[in-house]
Amino acid sequence: MASAAAPLASQAFNRVNTGLREYPTRSMTQPTLGIAIITYNAAARLAQCLSAVSFADEIVVIDGGSTDATAGIAEAHRARVIEARDWPGFGPQKNRALDALSTDWVLSIDADEVVTPELAASIRAAITDPRSDVYSVDRLSSFCGVWVRHSGWYPDWIPRLFKRGTARFSDDLVHERLVLSTGKPVARLEGRLMHYSYEDFETVLRKLDAYSSAGAEQRHAAGKRGSFSIAVTRGAWAFLRTYFLRRGFLDGRTGFMIAVVNAQTVYYRFLKLAQLNEPH
Repeated sequence: MASAAAPLASQAFNRVNTGLREYPTRSMTQPTLGIAIITYNAAARLAQCLSAVSFADEIVVIDGGSTDATAGIAEAHRARVIEARDWPGFGPQKNRALDALSTDWVLSIDADEVVTPELAASIRAAITDPRSDVYSVDRLSSFCGVWVRHSGWYPDWIPRLFKRGTARFSDDLVHERLVLSTGKPVARLEGRLMHYSYEDFETVLRKLDAYSSAGAEQRHAAGKRGSFSIAVTRGAWAFLRTYFLRRGFLDGRTGFMIAVVNAQTVYYRFLKLAQLNEPH
C-alpha cells in the first residue's frame, strides 16, 4: 500500500525547492499569479505586505541594496530576492521585477501597500475568469496615520493587475506609469489596496527630498528650465490646487499638511532644476 501511495503523492505535489519550504503547485489549467515588488530599506511594512499576498504562486523582490532586514523578511515569505544596486529609476526597476517573473498574471505592488482580503478574493476571481487583460485597484493612502479621502489622493484607481506581457512601466525616474499594450478596456477590482504612504514626518521629509531631486533630474534630462520665480509660482499653485481645487480642506489639518508638502516638493524641484541648469 505504501509503495502505491508514493507515486500518487508525487503526482499531487510537485516539490519545488525554494530554499525555505516545499509547497504544492497549481493545476495545469489554473492561471498562475506573480507578485512584483521593488524595495529599499522596506522592513517596516514588508512582512504585512507579503503576508497579504501569500496566495500567489511566485514573488519577486528587486532590492536596491537594503541595509535593514528587508531581504531576510522577503526570503522568509518565500520571495526570490534579486539585488540591483544600480538604481535606474522607479519605472526601470519595476520592469526588472516584471522580467524576472514567469507567471501568467502579475500584480505589481509597493512594499508599503497591503492587499485586503476582499481585494485578494477579487484578484483570484479575476485571473480565473478574466473579463479584461488589465485591472485597476482602489488604493486608499494614509498620511502619518490618517487615511486621506480627498486632497487629490482619493479616489485613486490605478492599474496593477495584468496579464504578463500586456504592460510595462514607463522609464520615468519618479511617478512612473503603467504603459498598456492591450486594446481591451481596463476593468476594476473589488476591495482596497491600503497604502501606508507616509508613516511619520521623517518619512515625509525624506520622500520630499528624494522626489524633488528625481523630478528635477527628469526635467533636466528633458531640457526643461527652472528658476526661483518658477519655483515660487509653481509651489504656490501646488498648494492652491491641493487644498482648494482637490478639496484638501475636507481632510482637516492633514489636508493642509499634504498641501504644504506638495508645495514644498514642487518648490524644491524647480530650485534644484535651476541649479542643474547652471553651467558647470
